[in-house]
Amino acid sequence: MHDNRDVTADTIAAMKAEIPRLRRFARYMTRDADYSDDLVQECLTRAIANIGSWQPGTNLRAWLFVILKNVFRNDKRRAQHDIAYRNGLERDAPLFSAPQQHNHLVLSEVQSAFLNLTEDHREVLMLIALEGLRYEEAASVLNISVGTVKSRLSRARTALRAAIDVPLASEHQD
Repeated sequence: MHDNRDVTADTIAAMKAEIPRLRRFARYMTRDADYSDDLVQECLTRAIANIGSWQPGTNLRAWLFVILKNVFRNDKRRAQHDIAYRNGLERDAPLFSAPQQHNHLVLSEVQSAFLNLTEDHREVLMLIALEGLRYEEAASVLNISVGTVKSRLSRARTALRAAIDVPLASEHQD
């Protein structure tokens, strides 16, 4: 039988393993490496402080993603200057020359199409396609129903395909 110290040590070790995913999701939300690291640190601080509220056997990654998303949303509400700061970063983005290689052009086109999706569509694509969360886990992170996750994911994929003009596999069949 494990005592609470073993469970806590195991949980903290599992949290450490989730840091790369947390950083990637925070970076997606903020588009700022330093700010995203601050969010992850605050997320982990809150998770450890509230470790007793996590139920062993449930999905730790989804629990941490919920905390991270809440920290980010609370920051946005509390600090209006953060919005101006991010807008300034986008406005002052450094100029770059267009890549000469076809793959870079395609990736650039996909990135642009992704960034033009709605925030809801980008979030659901990030969580399911990149982070590999199940529909139920993404629904928990986003605080929406599984049906809404599936619907948003379908619409996001359709919008992304349309934006980059990629025909569906079924359109290739004669």
